[in-house]
Amino acid sequence: MLAPTLRSARSFSSSSFSKFLKDSLPLASSLAAEISTRATAFSSCSASHSSLKSATNDHCCNNGESKMNNENPCNGNDIVPSSFRKPLVRNRTTSRRGLRALPPHLNRSKAKRITTDAFSAIELALESVVKVFTVSSSPNYFLPWQNKSQRETMGSGFIISGKKILTNAHVVADHTFVLVRKHGSPTKYRAEVLAVGHECDLAILVVNSEEFWEDTNCLELGDIPILQETVAVVGYPQGGDNISITKGVVSRIELTQYVHGASQLMAIQIDAAINPGNSGGPAIMGNKVAGVAFQNLSGAENIGYIIPVPVIRHFIAGVEESGKYVGFCSLGLSCQITENVQLRNHFKMGPEMTGVLVNKINPLSDAYNILKKDDIILAFDGEPIANDGTVSFRNRERITFDHLVSMKKANEKSVIKILRDGQVCELSITLRPLQPLVPVHQFDKLPSYYIFAGLVFIPLIQPYLHEYGEDWYNTSPRRLCERALRELPKKPGEQLVILSQVLMDDINAGYERLAELQVKKVNGVEVENLKHLCQLVDNSEDSVRFDLDDDRVIVLNYEMAKVGTSRILKRHRIPSAMSHDLMNDVSISDSQLTSSL
Repeated sequence: MLAPTLRSARSFSSSSFSKFLKDSLPLASSLAAEISTRATAFSSCSASHSSLKSATNDHCCNNGESKMNNENPCNGNDIVPSSFRKPLVRNRTTSRRGLRALPPHLNRSKAKRITTDAFSAIELALESVVKVFTVSSSPNYFLPWQNKSQRETMGSGFIISGKKILTNAHVVADHTFVLVRKHGSPTKYRAEVLAVGHECDLAILVVNSEEFWEDTNCLELGDIPILQETVAVVGYPQGGDNISITKGVVSRIELTQYVHGASQLMAIQIDAAINPGNSGGPAIMGNKVAGVAFQNLSGAENIGYIIPVPVIRHFIAGVEESGKYVGFCSLGLSCQITENVQLRNHFKMGPEMTGVLVNKINPLSDAYNILKKDDIILAFDGEPIANDGTVSFRNRERITFDHLVSMKKANEKSVIKILRDGQVCELSITLRPLQPLVPVHQFDKLPSYYIFAGLVFIPLIQPYLHEYGEDWYNTSPRRLCERALRELPKKPGEQLVILSQVLMDDINAGYERLAELQVKKVNGVEVENLKHLCQLVDNSEDSVRFDLDDDRVIVLNYEMAKVGTSRILKRHRIPSAMSHDLMNDVSISDSQLTSSL
């Protein structure tokens, strides 16, 4: 009864006051009309909120954002007493001071729709988002027969179709035990990792307990949001144990460095806070998933990144087709932009031509036998490539053409239009994932090693260089670092084998300074990989010769070295002379394999 009474009182007082102004002050008639209009508008606004009260309860929803009832969104020039004001429902296109000048019935219907959609989306997320508890143990790459102490981490995930949980790869990297917990439930359930794509920082979990899947919903994947589109990030960030929902807008869409996998893939930048624990949670737009939260920008405030739907679909499709992660395709090219006019003229590019210059080609790629150095790539699958290496993307946006390549399926063919010696031609190239000579990461896998006479041999991988600290690029051995970042493989299965350290003993005295060097040859034969080195050593007779970097040489008596190996293993409590991945392929005596602990 109070609200109608107030509206009636306001209507009576305003009309009376208007009559007084018209009778007494003719020059103020326009002011009287304005006052009457404001009073009528407030009456409609109050009626609108009365109809929304049951849906909003004690607060109003702005795409999932709560506002307290004591907020004053009205314009400061309103004549309505502040004690009678109520919060207004607003959306992305509504000003912060009040609803736009729309007819009252449109405001009411729009507010109802926004409130209903936002609450239904949040309710759906609460029934889909889970907290992930991981126990992990990473290898010690300086002592590859040992693991570092285990650690416990937490992240987020959400349920997708097929009774699967999608999360980040770095949430479950090097895992030994994984548990998940639903929102509002005290029970944790054992989860198994079905597939992991460290390159795209995504993983799929499965839970065998049927009890876990009761009262759950799966989230659907949506589309790439437009710039300034509002998204809500749902997860379990640090600072509390319960679920958290933060809101932000899309700021930028481009190829970005994925920190975990050190790869360049499409990512969406948003201004919502993404903190430790948010990783793996969904970014929801409407009632569908717009991406997966996975990293933020160090040293900046409220700059986070989400993995977009095309990358997610590519990962899931590959797992469903082959049963495992297959990776993202690459042309295996190193290209240069052609923005300089003289450079374009040198390669006979016409004024209407645009493209990029081929500098280097990976010998393991299909392009190695088709493209040539100094070719100009003009178009990829009919999409013209600009001089800066970008292609058209949506409405007046551009993105590097590497995105088109990465979205191709393994062994899929693409047509590349090139300019070679002034002639334009089209070539067909088969795309597939390519592995670098020195792996960028090695998760969920024990490192390989081989110990002979106290000499510790390993294949060079970047995680080994990372053991030198955060500034590993400057503190790790310079020659190994340059080769890890620049050299390309010449044949499949090739590895850079290095002598990482020397475990001191009488048998290797004098060789202790010859560590952190690449092994070029064994007994005059070039080393292809660590397995090949083991075979060459095992086939030795009287002596073994190792040719290293800088023309350094190590020579050992084979029989004495075998005896010394067993002694060194026992002294250092090393269970085996080689890693398990080498045992099935190399025939070595039991006395050399074990330390006889």
